[in-house]
Amino acid sequence: MQGALELDFFSSIEERMYLCVDLKSFYASVECVDRGLDPLKADLVVADPERGEMTICLAVSPALKAKGVRNRCRIFDIPAHLHYMMAAPRMQRYVDVSADIYEIYLKYVSPEDIHVYSIDECFLDITSYLALYGYTARQMARQLMHEVLQATGIRATCGIGTNLYLAKVALDITAKRAPDFIGELNEESYRRMLWQHRPLTDFWQVGPGISRRLESCGITTMEGIAHADEERLYRLLGINAELLIDHAWGIETTTIRDIRSYQSSTQCLCRGQVLPFDYPFEKGLLIIKEMMDRLCLELVEKSLVSSSVTLYVGYSGACGPMDSAHGTTSVTKPSNADAVWVPAIERLYQQIVRRDVPVRRLTLCCNDIHSEDLLQFSLLDADSEELQRNRKLQKALSGIHLRYGRNAVLKGTNYEEGATARERNHQIGGHRSGV
Repeated sequence: MQGALELDFFSSIEERMYLCVDLKSFYASVECVDRGLDPLKADLVVADPERGEMTICLAVSPALKAKGVRNRCRIFDIPAHLHYMMAAPRMQRYVDVSADIYEIYLKYVSPEDIHVYSIDECFLDITSYLALYGYTARQMARQLMHEVLQATGIRATCGIGTNLYLAKVALDITAKRAPDFIGELNEESYRRMLWQHRPLTDFWQVGPGISRRLESCGITTMEGIAHADEERLYRLLGINAELLIDHAWGIETTTIRDIRSYQSSTQCLCRGQVLPFDYPFEKGLLIIKEMMDRLCLELVEKSLVSSSVTLYVGYSGACGPMDSAHGTTSVTKPSNADAVWVPAIERLYQQIVRRDVPVRRLTLCCNDIHSEDLLQFSLLDADSEELQRNRKLQKALSGIHLRYGRNAVLKGTNYEEGATARERNHQIGGHRSGV
């Protein structure tokens, strides 16, 4: 009787089916289509020519990839004998095309069953829709890919899996080698087809660091992970071993609904940038002050306050291998006032950053963010009147920026040599918006 009950229980559990859809070389494909070119045949890279040959290519067309050009390479890495077109980034155009493609997905799947992983990649839970449309998972994948191609000229690849992990692995490893650009995996086929696949870094969420640590113990495949001593893996990788062991067996319990319902216990707001060239100490400080000023205005616009800010500074690679500098500064009362945070981050920068080494990467994170309702000015606070004036000024600036653009009102520091705020105010994600 107990066995029958267990059988009834497990047979009532519906096996889920997921798609992971990726737009091939998305930025490059958009640029090719807008020029009337076939993205699979044209030799094109998306990169900002004004940043010189050191700039990273945001996208490389499939035709150039077939000739050995790596994605996300630098311009100087492209062999001199290859002839190609260079398209300046147009981030707003890519956002618009991505939104158009998302609308296509919504014709078939409810937004509650879609997880947008990036501008060019989505997970879709199609479990409830296969019977509705009378499709197999592969037929539905083909239909979506066909509609995207017809509407935008963009070709897609698709992974099909019985959980999110398998759908992603099917996309990353098997779909790219399939004639129809579709890969399909369940737990059994995953173990049969990919347990011996190398390198491990081809698998989702296995980075070079984890791969090197595993290799130091003689583990080079997913089968090796699956059969390894679990205590040894936990000593080697800590809590990350739990997820890795599940993935080695093709197991993933998280669903799209779980992702959508997740709420973090803490929140932060981060901004970073890679500088166009090496900046000396003082110029780096200028950029940090600009970034902190911008973050304060974002906090004001979102009615948020922060109690601490973390600074990360990456030194120039030309100086050889060197650890980055990082540190955190905090205040006793949560704030979004630039009068509080800009001097605080200036002091932190001067304390932790080396003066004899140029900087290249800067990141600021406002930690422990809460609603502005927590911010109350005390009548006993000698600075409360000044802070209230500062708050009114920030509110006014925020209103002007929202209506007329972020360059409508600027500070004197934004006009100093090396300042980047004016240019970045016209960018999306640190790249040209194309508007």
